[in-house]
Amino acid sequence: MPGAATLSLSPNPSFTTSSSSHKPSLSTPNFLKFPTLSPTPIKPLTHAPQSQLPISRTTFTTRAAASTTPSTTFHGLCYVVGDNIDTDQIIPAEYLTLVPSNPSEYEKLGSYALCGLPASYSTRFVDPGETKSKYSILIGGANFGCGSSREHAPVALGAAGVAAVVAESYARIFFRNSVATGEVYPLESEGRVCEECKTGDVVSIELSESRLINHTTGKEYTLKPIGDAGPVIKAGGIFAYAREAGMIPTLTT
Repeated sequence: MPGAATLSLSPNPSFTTSSSSHKPSLSTPNFLKFPTLSPTPIKPLTHAPQSQLPISRTTFTTRAAASTTPSTTFHGLCYVVGDNIDTDQIIPAEYLTLVPSNPSEYEKLGSYALCGLPASYSTRFVDPGETKSKYSILIGGANFGCGSSREHAPVALGAAGVAAVVAESYARIFFRNSVATGEVYPLESEGRVCEECKTGDVVSIELSESRLINHTTGKEYTLKPIGDAGPVIKAGGIFAYAREAGMIPTLTT
């Protein structure tokens, strides 16, 4: 037998082995079949120029992006007040029950604008029996609009016909309410214009140039730019601006 051991019966027995020269086969057994795969050519990657790949982009345009400073001019008589004019002087608390969204009550608010000023202001801002003031521009000192956070303060001024207030500085809440309601432009002066102008002077405000011109005295004054608040006020307030910009749905009736 191949690979079997043989025993010798000689006095010196030895064991020998014999084996056949058998080499294992590396061929694939017949019972295993593999599919034949043809090579697929690989296409090289190419980069097309950007001009050949049209990209649809959505852009949002707002009035603030178009112009942060509206081109607006105000012209009229000015009414001058001093420092620390608070909201109680602008519109006393007893008139806060008036609802600005009601047109008739909105007019009443205007008739009471600045009626809380002390007796030292001999000239009335709104004449008795009137709902509008003949003074369309209000000039004040430092810390204008201090006091409570009532939105009725800028609303009352706007209802009385005030287009802009020029003051050395503002209480933060009054400035914010002026922008939010869109009733008046709260403009800041570089200096104390309230000490150089008098009630009844004819003045103009060039909003795009941030400039106040007193035609009575012939003097001009530099104002601080209104900035991004300008388009919001011009639109009529924060909600009107948001509708124009497409931030919130437009009201339908």
